[in-house]
Amino acid sequence: MAYDFQVVIDTSDPHSLADWWADALGWKVEPQDETFIRHMIEKGHATDDDTTRHNGALVWKAGAAIRHPDGLERAPRVLFQLVPEPKTVKNRVHLDIRVGADHIESVVERLAAKGATVLHRGRQGPNWWVTIADPEGNELCIT
Repeated sequence: MAYDFQVVIDTSDPHSLADWWADALGWKVEPQDETFIRHMIEKGHATDDDTTRHNGALVWKAGAAIRHPDGLERAPRVLFQLVPEPKTVKNRVHLDIRVGADHIESVVERLAAKGATVLHRGRQGPNWWVTIADPEGNELCIT
């Protein structure tokens, strides 16, 4: 049996990092339902401490998600999950963002202007990429 999956990225600021990645990938941040959140608080399933405000909306503090604009059939969901500790070591898993050789430099430039850090450039035969880190230090390759 084959299983579906989502990618989870630990973060100290799920909503801002979800915004950054949605912009980086051209994806959409999943909306959160303020009415549902308030209903969960009223029923005692959550508290006000479980929420925060982001871009003027009431959202769950613990996470935010993004998805491909064509839906989950096109690509897995990416969840940004609140964790208390900062990133301390190199990622053992990372995403390769395939933009095509003609667009690598312009995408790296755009993301660096939005808080990414260029880490190094790599090449294997005719293929090349630039490894960068998002604003919280999570590595990704632009290829």
